[in-house]
Amino acid sequence: MNTWERTREVANWLNLSTISGLALALASRCPVARGERGILHARNYTPAWPRAGAFTVGNVVFFRTPPHGPEPDPRLLAHEETHSTQYALCLGLPFLPLYFAAAGYSWLRTSDPASRNIFERAAGLRAGGYREAPVRKLAPVLAAQLRRIRGPGTGTPSAASTGGTPT
Repeated sequence: MNTWERTREVANWLNLSTISGLALALASRCPVARGERGILHARNYTPAWPRAGAFTVGNVVFFRTPPHGPEPDPRLLAHEETHSTQYALCLGLPFLPLYFAAAGYSWLRTSDPASRNIFERAAGLRAGGYREAPVRKLAPVLAAQLRRIRGPGTGTPSAASTGGTPT
């Protein structure tokens, strides 16, 4: 393990993100094994959320494959290892709200939570199993959301609803 990988490992222990990952592994009954470069592998993740085939909490990478199944794709592992580095750089669990804000922005711009997510792009979209979605214009998306929030029939107020008399 090089100096940066060791620093990342220690940082994620100190910022409690790896401890949180191990707690999640324990709660979801995932066997944990030591991988390379300070990464821990939690296999056989079965809860429905998140839907991803792999995801990371601190230095713990969760996989949906069975514990004795094939080894993960090295590109996917490198992608998830980048997320581990992002946890360290974001000082641990603050990574989660930042990630979800980036996913929301990406969804707003592309209707896909990963395509314009800065964290997924930095980790490599294709390596994570994502595709590049085209960017859509923001004004029509926001207008549609406002119409959905306001509900049907709320375009212009009627005379009765404003206290006036019908003409």
